[in-house]
Amino acid sequence: MDTELVIAGAGIGGLTAALTLHARGVGTVNLEKVSTMRPLGVGINLLPHAVRELDELGLAAAVGDIAIAPHSIEYYASSGELLFREPRGRAAGDSHPQLSVHRGTLQMLLLDTVTERVGDAAIRRGVGVTGFTQSADDIQVHTTVENICGAALIGADGINSAVRRTLHPGADPLMWSGITMFRGVADIPAFLDGETMAIVKGEDGIDLVAYPIGERLVNWVLQVPTGRAGVLDGAAQWNAAADAAQVRGHIADWRLGRLDPAALIEATEQIYRYPMVDREPLPHWGTGRVTLLGDAAHPMYPVGANGGSQSIVDARVLADEYAAHEVPGLRRYAEQRRRETAEVIVANRVMHRASGHTTADLQRMTAKYRNDTARSNH
Repeated sequence: MDTELVIAGAGIGGLTAALTLHARGVGTVNLEKVSTMRPLGVGINLLPHAVRELDELGLAAAVGDIAIAPHSIEYYASSGELLFREPRGRAAGDSHPQLSVHRGTLQMLLLDTVTERVGDAAIRRGVGVTGFTQSADDIQVHTTVENICGAALIGADGINSAVRRTLHPGADPLMWSGITMFRGVADIPAFLDGETMAIVKGEDGIDLVAYPIGERLVNWVLQVPTGRAGVLDGAAQWNAAADAAQVRGHIADWRLGRLDPAALIEATEQIYRYPMVDREPLPHWGTGRVTLLGDAAHPMYPVGANGGSQSIVDARVLADEYAAHEVPGLRRYAEQRRRETAEVIVANRVMHRASGHTTADLQRMTAKYRNDTARSNH
């Protein structure tokens, strides 16, 4: 199978695209700027529609083996009062479970699967995409190593995408929500019943999200208002280290009974701090032989667990359209997914602003969010 598509990036979206295209007989090569790929990061939730796509690739069992399938989300006040409970996955009537997993572990599984199915040469490490030049017949992908020829280029190179900057060289700032996220993975015994997510609504807009991602592993995110929403001032430091004492200070007065935020912090080896940001939806994702996928196309707030899940749906729609229509299929893919993911970006912003509402309003808004984002899942 000759290489047809060049994929910039070997994250969850780029690797899933390679697998989905391979399943439809399309050759690919992923260019990854990192020379040594390791299981970095924290937790991620895969919504049932994303698990459905992985199931179509024959990966549902393998992902299930490294993940936890939560049956519900429990919403608490910082006093420990249970506000309400929402079923998730199969408990909510979905055809597939929701899966909570370590992002790096999932990426390594996808990487191994691409190597096994597509071949050792399918991933080129230490090769960063810097731009491209396209003609009527092919595309020359410019990299930090050499020019690489292909039939098309898929920019799956993340929120700071070089492909996106080449396509859209004008103003395209990161839009900050005003929230700083403190994140980590705690090594602790069973969290609640081991299959439940928890969201704690604190005072002054402070929220805690916690969920198990494996045996003795709990992912947690503390969201703290630290500024005014708007264009991010300066560069985002995605993995800046945070001080545990600073984080504890935000939840020192919380009394949650079965939930112990202080224990989560104490059991976390490395705490990260970075801003909750997205970008405005683009007027188009590409031109001719170039398009975008995942965070490169539609970075969004991590509200509703939709970011990684939407990149997996992107991969399937792109593969379907390219297999059926070749290069013109890229535009068909982008037109559909740009519209759908723009709606999710807006819905995530609305859900984020629900933090200060009453319990009844929060229940109504979470239900509305599920309905509003359902159309993006097919």
